Amino acid sequence: MAESLVERRSIDVVPDSERHGTAFSQFTLWLGANLQITAVVTALAVVFGGGALWSVVGLLAGNLLGGAVMALHSAQGPKLGLPQMIQSRAQFGVRGAVVPLLLVVVMYVGFFASGSVLAGQAVGELTRLGDTTGIVIFAAATAVTAAVGYRVIHALGRVASVVCAVAFVYLGVRLLERVDLGAVLSERAAFDLPVFLLAISLSASWQLAFGPYVADYSRYLPRTTSGRATFWWTLGGSALGSQWSMTFGVLVAATAGDAFLAGQVSYVVALGGTGLVASFLYFVIALGKLTINVLNTYGGFMSMVTGISGFRGQKTLSPRGRALYIAAIMVAGTAVALLGKDSFLTSFKDFLLFLLTFFTPWSAINLVDYYLISRERYDIPALSDPAGRYGAWRWDALTVYGVGILVQLPFLVTHFYTGPLVAPLGGADISWVVGLAVPALLYWLLARRDTSHVPDRTPVPPEPEPGAETGTEPVRAG
Repeated sequence: MAESLVERRSIDVVPDSERHGTAFSQFTLWLGANLQITAVVTALAVVFGGGALWSVVGLLAGNLLGGAVMALHSAQGPKLGLPQMIQSRAQFGVRGAVVPLLLVVVMYVGFFASGSVLAGQAVGELTRLGDTTGIVIFAAATAVTAAVGYRVIHALGRVASVVCAVAFVYLGVRLLERVDLGAVLSERAAFDLPVFLLAISLSASWQLAFGPYVADYSRYLPRTTSGRATFWWTLGGSALGSQWSMTFGVLVAATAGDAFLAGQVSYVVALGGTGLVASFLYFVIALGKLTINVLNTYGGFMSMVTGISGFRGQKTLSPRGRALYIAAIMVAGTAVALLGKDSFLTSFKDFLLFLLTFFTPWSAINLVDYYLISRERYDIPALSDPAGRYGAWRWDALTVYGVGILVQLPFLVTHFYTGPLVAPLGGADISWVVGLAVPALLYWLLARRDTSHVPDRTPVPPEPEPGAETGTEPVRAG
């Protein structure tokens, strides 16, 4: 029987008979997701006072450091066959995982909104219907694609990785025809530590924000897929795509100044040309944003299901329920986009740094537990049982998570709040480093004292009965 294009699985484990693909699929997906206009706009490090050369170096450091953390999450997918955030029940408890999940859903809505603002400009120009209508059209296309699911998401990533790469090569050539690259890189070349660390923080937060959903897109890979291969292909695609986009953004922002601030999409398209070329570039911008916004919507609905099902005992989701969750993400994200489209740049910078505060402790706890405490072994059925080995609430992990957030506040720099230890550090933001190191150490010290909840092995789920409809019955592992 031919496989349906529409995905039927949600938060349930993917059995071996449904696994497919290779680790290289992670490279094309994350390259396509990062070659896009929002990553270009992350060159705000230059707009807010940094020199081009050190901004590029700082962004590269952040992409590699944050990308490595993100790729470690990706490597969990083939081993467990589960979405990323449901794994958090092993650390925080079946119901306690709702705490980081609530913040993850806010993240998805925020990224959906920020992406829709820029993509809406492109769609509005293509259709001649204006930004507001463009945002609505883009949101609807995102929801439909996310509802189809995993296979079409990866197909979209493959197409976007090629099309967007061609477009960025062309735009790069056009930019170099207009500017003196040596002069741009040497201008204000003196090293400025606070601005350098801001660039690292911006790109690291960009990468770390993928952590809560990256395993969603590797969980269908065969169980025998190398964890190292998954790690390196994910890191390679994500770091290359984001650094490429951000370096282009640095050069554009450094040379365009207020013209770039006035209209990011229109400026980039005008750089490429007019007529059919301009139409193609508007399409490329919309395609790149569609790829990442579909990931946000898909991850958002899975996080909502994971949070709610911890209290309802739900293990699977009907197609109708899936559509309703996706519609909720779309409506919320579109509303935020329409309300915030006129103050996007400043809001987006603060949004990225704000998110970093909440997701670095989660990443630290998840990775320490998976690789050092549980050593890649989880009792999958117990992840749905509040009375099981992981319990309903694991207060030790929740306490460490709270501490991980609080210890960052003295070092945090945003538009609406600056910590008291920022000034002694010359204005540098090192909150994300503290947010990774402190909870990682605390959780390791606490969790290693009692490992009775760690199973001897990860149970392999039974194959579904022949002819049974995938994803409609609870999954039980033996």
